[in-house]
Amino acid sequence: MSDKPVKPVLVIHGGAGAITREESTPEKIRERREALLASLKAGYAVLKQGGSALDAVEQAVLSMEDCPLFNCGRGACLTSEGTIEHDASIMDGRTRAAGALSGSRRVRNPISAARAIMERTPHIHLTGDGVELFAREQGLALAPEWYFYTPERLEALRRIQAAKGQPFVLSEKDRHGTVGAVARDADGNLAAATSTGGYANKLPGRVGDSAHIGAGTFADNATVAASGTGHGETFMRVVMGHRLSDLVELTGQSLDEAATAVINDIGRFGATGGLIAVDARGGAVMKFNSPGMYRGIAEDDTFKVAIFGDEEVS
Repeated sequence: MSDKPVKPVLVIHGGAGAITREESTPEKIRERREALLASLKAGYAVLKQGGSALDAVEQAVLSMEDCPLFNCGRGACLTSEGTIEHDASIMDGRTRAAGALSGSRRVRNPISAARAIMERTPHIHLTGDGVELFAREQGLALAPEWYFYTPERLEALRRIQAAKGQPFVLSEKDRHGTVGAVARDADGNLAAATSTGGYANKLPGRVGDSAHIGAGTFADNATVAASGTGHGETFMRVVMGHRLSDLVELTGQSLDEAATAVINDIGRFGATGGLIAVDARGGAVMKFNSPGMYRGIAEDDTFKVAIFGDEEVS
């Protein structure tokens, strides 16, 4: 990597799915745009001050975990038993170190716990009760379970369960909402982070791609940093992040070409979703095959966001 400073860039997503203007009020659109901008500003402030890509993606995701509008942290979806189970992961493209957790119920900010697992243990992934035990030992913030419950998530679970399993009830809106961030800092280092509550009415113990390094999250300075959102089981089958990296490294495809190919693979399995990525050259993509994806990019002191599939980030 050159010693010459490079242009930092931060890209975020707040979930992909059936996000349409017909189902959105002006107030909801405004709230989501403001939340996306807040996340971008939190992460880009780190890069602006010469901080690391790793710090930037953590701060961007923290902002969304603290916001009840997103399916992560405070606003996570509920399992079929009405419980909270968070998944999250983070990866440092400079060293390819990674940390992840699944089935977390009381850790206030799962992405920070994932980073602590990466930096303070010899492991990559902790799950269930082990996450809370580790968080307590490390002095990480915990919250009572009621903190994570929102009226919208409770209503989604009630509606799904009242329909007694009719497949059409579990809509795109109920399935998706994972958040993530990818960044390249002024030293050319890449990082990625992803956090989720899974999807409404999932079985207790279900773990999605957001906790799987190489599927929902991946970062390697030589190729790309990527974070995904969508049908997690399909993202794991495709091994989204690592496949994207391989296409860039081994086929000579541009980041845009490789990301399109990965999204097409996901579509061939009948699934929807999206990904964000930055590459070693500072290129950035936000690709999805769903009607919309909450997304944004910060570079050159400019912040741009978009929600619907037919709009440019602005």
